[in-house]
Amino acid sequence: MTALLALEDVSRRFGGLNAVDHVSFSVEKGEILGLIGPNGAGKTTLINMITGVHPPTGGRVQFDGRDISKLRPHQIARLGLARTFQIVQPFPKMTVLENAAAGALFAGGAGGLDEAHAIAREHLTFTGLADMADKPAAALTLAKRKRLELAKSLAMKPRLLMLDEVNAGLNPTEISEALGLIRKIADQGVTIIVIEHLMKVVLSISHRVVVLHHGQLIAQGEPREVLSDKSVIEAYLGAKYAAANPRGAP
Repeated sequence: MTALLALEDVSRRFGGLNAVDHVSFSVEKGEILGLIGPNGAGKTTLINMITGVHPPTGGRVQFDGRDISKLRPHQIARLGLARTFQIVQPFPKMTVLENAAAGALFAGGAGGLDEAHAIAREHLTFTGLADMADKPAAALTLAKRKRLELAKSLAMKPRLLMLDEVNAGLNPTEISEALGLIRKIADQGVTIIVIEHLMKVVLSISHRVVVLHHGQLIAQGEPREVLSDKSVIEAYLGAKYAAANPRGAP
């Protein structure tokens, strides 16, 4: 397998704070990578660096062999990197269709509004929102707003899709449906990074897992192996728990 994304010793400082500290890993084409870590570990900052929101203060980000560390977010998006956001904020007064069409116009290569609408409708159908196309985005439930985030991102024709806490706030049925969608997206050849807190989700969907703690990479590898790593258990549950359960969390 060939690396689609490679982070080489990337760091990001905010004043005196090292939000991300010399992190290196790669994501292979067609892979679903789980990116996990306690609150404040630097996960979202890392995604912001990849997408150009906060350029690295050290190291470099490569996408398909090209250094994208100094590119602007719209330039990176047009190369085929898309993301969803942990806090879902659609344009509330625009319709569901118009929200999804914005992704097609921004980075999906749509030649005009009609084409953008056609692309948007395709992805609204895929995410189960076709019957909501003409409703204002403000009318959607949280679960459906998250589906709209997916539709908007897919309309950007991503080669790599980064999902930031896509299951947060959802009930078990909604989580199961979301995982089904993620698997279908992966089946279409899209490489995926999933930022996730739910360990059952990480185990069920990820080919490989990367763990951040205090901005540093502390473990990476097969999901079950990583989640039984002492340093990972310590980061999540504390040193006393790790010492009392040397074989890992149940």
